Amino acid sequence: MAKAQLRKAQPQELDLLLSWDRHVCRQELERSIGLGRTYLVLEEGRFVGWMRYNLFWDEHPFLNMLFLLEEARGKGYGRQAMEAWEREMRQLGYGRAFTSTQVDEYAQHFYQRIGYQVVGGFFPAPGDPLELLLRKEL
Repeated sequence: MAKAQLRKAQPQELDLLLSWDRHVCRQELERSIGLGRTYLVLEEGRFVGWMRYNLFWDEHPFLNMLFLLEEARGKGYGRQAMEAWEREMRQLGYGRAFTSTQVDEYAQHFYQRIGYQVVGGFFPAPGDPLELLLRKEL
């Protein structure tokens, strides 16, 4: 299996991340990078994806985004990135982590395979698909 590297994003990589990540504004991404909460997923030093998180209720890591470019999918990089992130969260003293995904997205199956359990759901706006909330004890 190929090996992915996970490293914290640097301020000079802001524009690269913004060119791909349409779910966050510049100011919030700058803040996330500054707090060390945004990571690049690398394959032999080449950018193939990213992750970012925040704190849910100001006390639990909540993974906002894990995205791999098409060419990097199916190689185990998502699992490797999650394992590295979860290891870091444990080292920081966190006992559980959360994430969410829409019920019509494949990601729910990925998260469940790596130990996340559905603990609830909500409709973000009228007509939107159900957003599943998932939790894992670290």
